[in-house]
Amino acid sequence: MAKESFYLITDLTKEFGVTTRTLRFYEDRDLLTPVRRGRRRLYRPRDRTRLRLILRGKRLGLTLDEIAEILDLFDRPSGESQQIDRLLERIDARREALLAQRSDIEKALADLDTVEIRARERLGAIMVEEDTTQPAM
Repeated sequence: MAKESFYLITDLTKEFGVTTRTLRFYEDRDLLTPVRRGRRRLYRPRDRTRLRLILRGKRLGLTLDEIAEILDLFDRPSGESQQIDRLLERIDARREALLAQRSDIEKALADLDTVEIRARERLGAIMVEEDTTQPAM
């Protein structure tokens, strides 16, 4: 029987640029399940893969509950096709949300441009008024 390889918590924090607190948080949420040897946590390759997927999901803007749902599908029979279907649903929903945010941002930027133009025009008018009201020397 082959010996199982493990990763220490410091191995994963360095590799993925996360804190030990983050890993413990994911463990508390049952997203990672390290083996305990005394006070030490030993992470399996499965935990490493799950951590990579968790972080990718976070970058995509998925919630931890959504990520957990997708990851849990791996553990079910025929889970891969279900996982891919669920992931595609989440991607579509996230894309729609981001597109709506982009639209809102574009509108806000256009509003800022309009306000800035009007403020500069008004400032220019005030400066002209001040120049015409001051006596010439």
